[in-house]
Amino acid sequence: MLRSFHTKGFKEAGLDEAGRGCLAGPVVAAYVILPPDYSHPLLTDSKKLSKKLRETLREEIIKEAIEYHVSEVSSEVVDEINILNASFLAMHQALDNLKCRPDLLLIDGNRFKAYKNFHHECIVEGDSKFFSIAAASILAKTYRDDLMTKFAEEFPVYGWHTNMGYATKKHIAAIKEHGITPLHRKSFTLFSTQLDLFKNTP
Repeated sequence: MLRSFHTKGFKEAGLDEAGRGCLAGPVVAAYVILPPDYSHPLLTDSKKLSKKLRETLREEIIKEAIEYHVSEVSSEVVDEINILNASFLAMHQALDNLKCRPDLLLIDGNRFKAYKNFHHECIVEGDSKFFSIAAASILAKTYRDDLMTKFAEEFPVYGWHTNMGYATKKHIAAIKEHGITPLHRKSFTLFSTQLDLFKNTP
């Protein structure tokens, strides 16, 4: 069972990102502030849920959250500042939209670049431990999936409507055959031939 809070009596914002390990597309981050003692029997890490259940929970989160925001950072910026810093930037950009100040930021993972003078806690596998982080993971994931499905209409050969930009066999084969798009991350070397492919693509 996930926990409703890290520190009792604190207003906490959970943060998570989606798309960090992809070959293409933006990295997306979200924060969610849930009501005190909020719980849901099915809410957990978005990666452990079916697409249908993620969509149902997204509606629940949007309805019940005190506050939330989703932000994206493009593949071009990922290439410029690296994926770790781009993930931090996406989180910071989301937090720039805060309307009420939380007492604590709960970050999924083991690293974070401090945001202004806010207190934060990094929590490994936090999206399986705290409802607010799980909620953020679902909003980030569903938002990004919608983006990649839309991008797949423009670049259909890569299968982004199903692989969401990750390094599946179909995606890699399509890169080998067709080259890359402006949405591919040129700084990534997730498979051995990728760098040569990028060098040979206009």
